[in-house]
Amino acid sequence: MANENIKKFSIPLVAYFVTAIILIAISFPREGKFKYNFTQGKPWKYGLLTAPFDVTIYKTDAEVEVEKDSIKNYNRPFFFSINVDIATKSLANLHKNSVNGRKHRNVTKAYFDYLSKQLKFIYEKGVISSAEYEKIEKTQSQELRIKTNNMAVARPINSFYTIKSAYEWILANCPSNMDVEQLKRLDISSYITDNVIYNKDLSEKALNEYLSKVMISVGVVQAGEKIIDRGEIVDAQAYRVLLSLQKQTQLRTGSRQYQAMLLLGEIMLISVFLFVFYSYLLLYRPREFYNKKNAVFMLLQITAFCIITGFFSTDKGFFNAYIIPFAIPTIMIRTFIDSRTAMVTHTLTTMICSLMVPFPAEFIVLQIAAGFAAVFSLKDLTERSQLIRSAFIVLLAYVLTYVGIVLAQDGDITKVFWRMFVYFGINFIFLTFTYFLVYFFEKTFGFISGVSMVELSNINKPLLLDLSEKAPGTFQHSLQVSNLAASAALKIGANASLVRTGALYHDIGKMVNAEYFTENQSPGFNPHTLLSYKESAKIIVSHVADGVKMAKKHNIPQQIIDFIETHHGTGKAKFFYNCYKNAHPDEDIEESDFNYPGPNPFSKETAILMMADTVEAASRSLTEYTEENISRLVNNLIEGLVRDGLLRKAPITFRDIETVKSVFCDKLKTIYHTRISYPELVKKEEVPDTLQSSSSD
Repeated sequence: MANENIKKFSIPLVAYFVTAIILIAISFPREGKFKYNFTQGKPWKYGLLTAPFDVTIYKTDAEVEVEKDSIKNYNRPFFFSINVDIATKSLANLHKNSVNGRKHRNVTKAYFDYLSKQLKFIYEKGVISSAEYEKIEKTQSQELRIKTNNMAVARPINSFYTIKSAYEWILANCPSNMDVEQLKRLDISSYITDNVIYNKDLSEKALNEYLSKVMISVGVVQAGEKIIDRGEIVDAQAYRVLLSLQKQTQLRTGSRQYQAMLLLGEIMLISVFLFVFYSYLLLYRPREFYNKKNAVFMLLQITAFCIITGFFSTDKGFFNAYIIPFAIPTIMIRTFIDSRTAMVTHTLTTMICSLMVPFPAEFIVLQIAAGFAAVFSLKDLTERSQLIRSAFIVLLAYVLTYVGIVLAQDGDITKVFWRMFVYFGINFIFLTFTYFLVYFFEKTFGFISGVSMVELSNINKPLLLDLSEKAPGTFQHSLQVSNLAASAALKIGANASLVRTGALYHDIGKMVNAEYFTENQSPGFNPHTLLSYKESAKIIVSHVADGVKMAKKHNIPQQIIDFIETHHGTGKAKFFYNCYKNAHPDEDIEESDFNYPGPNPFSKETAILMMADTVEAASRSLTEYTEENISRLVNNLIEGLVRDGLLRKAPITFRDIETVKSVFCDKLKTIYHTRISYPELVKKEEVPDTLQSSSSD
């Protein structure tokens, strides 16, 4: 029931693909699409850069600030208003003092009339404070604007009076018949007040309008026009254009609508590439497709490296996409799955990541070359040291391909950007960690690599040494089965290394009760004669469970344990079952007492081992090894397995089974062929006379 619930709520594979699409899309760079790092006065380290759109060439911020400061300090507009009430109030005070006359008893009315006339003239012209007068006088325009109703009239600053200049004007223009000293007694300065008032709000508004009209551009680079090429020095003009391109690119990518459309496009592209990968697994690697662990492992490789590329896609110092060891997932998938799947995965990962980097074409060429180098260098992975050698080959592929690209594009070796070799070196260092990653993924995902299988199939391993000493007959049987099974696996496209290794370990459980198995018994002694059929069957069947327990204790991978569990499937210990049934014809037999625990084979490799184990064990019972006897034995035994349904869950076809039969027959005929009888050496005196006489002839 628990297993049924797990299956019921297991996450479908398509959900993992959708999650991968979302994670990769989120990892795409979001800080605009300008991915160049440049410095004025330094060489341009990228390839040819042309304007992707019409680029407005902006002035630098410093240049714009200088122009704005010039407006603020020398050309800023000043708005004033004339307060007519001030003139009215001053003249009213003067008239009041002239009527009362107490304060100025000795001053005649003519002096008051003169002062009144001059005050009217001065106020009409306008009186401004000395501070405002000096501020405006320092500007280049030296004028201000008088706001009247909705009109603003510009007037030069020298057309206005200050309190001092107005006072001096009145005294200087005093008629000759008047005494200046008498005029001064009227306290002239008390009647002169600023009536031209600074309008701060209007002035600030006008200033902002002036500032907003400052030109921030000095030209345009048209779309497709060259900006700079690799190796050229970033001079002041190029620097200005690059800054302008950077600013406009970031503005274009900053809007919500743009970002939404950008994200949609990225999701569509990623979906296309992952759909191709999904289809490849479904159509050409169905075993990996339906093995969710393998499919998720490969999808995790793609997703992880796309996310890492998104982080390193901005070229800042050594944070460069070329330090990412893209050959690692290729090597991992080549090691645990197969070469073709590794290359398909690598190609699709490269295509997705190329959407994040500055020069996608160059990136694709370099990564594809490195991927092929990784796969070809590991055609036969039998030693872990080959992983280090593969890292060197990948490094060489990067260097040669990059230099080739530069020469093919520019025809000049000096255009090589030498920091790229540093990136490749860091990539190589990361790639050497593959040695440890193989072991890590073996333990995490329960994989088994070709290297591990070679190591496990070493007959000097402690477990196999124990088998050869405690159950020598079983050990020899296992060797024969491994040869038969590996030959058949090669013929039908199964994993020969896996089935060979599984065959060596499939009967290790027999070490517990070695003497109860025929191949280990001494002539004339059979311990089963002392046991009942059920007890004998229990001992025979238990070698499967004993083998599993022993394998787990020695940390044997699950893929090898699968062979131990399935080499008899749910079949019966037929010898004791048949004997018991013959001895108790009328009794209802509890068949579970004679059944192996299973499960039945579920892969080509485990199916091959079941057939090889059955045939090899039975072949020892033949009294005469003729071609007809061997062929009849092989066909009857394998057809019996098919008839009993033990191969039903294995993805093996009838054509494959016929091929396996043929291989087994050929191998057994070779193993049990009739040997030549060597003649014995006869002494000379025993040689017949006729033979002697003939030989003397």
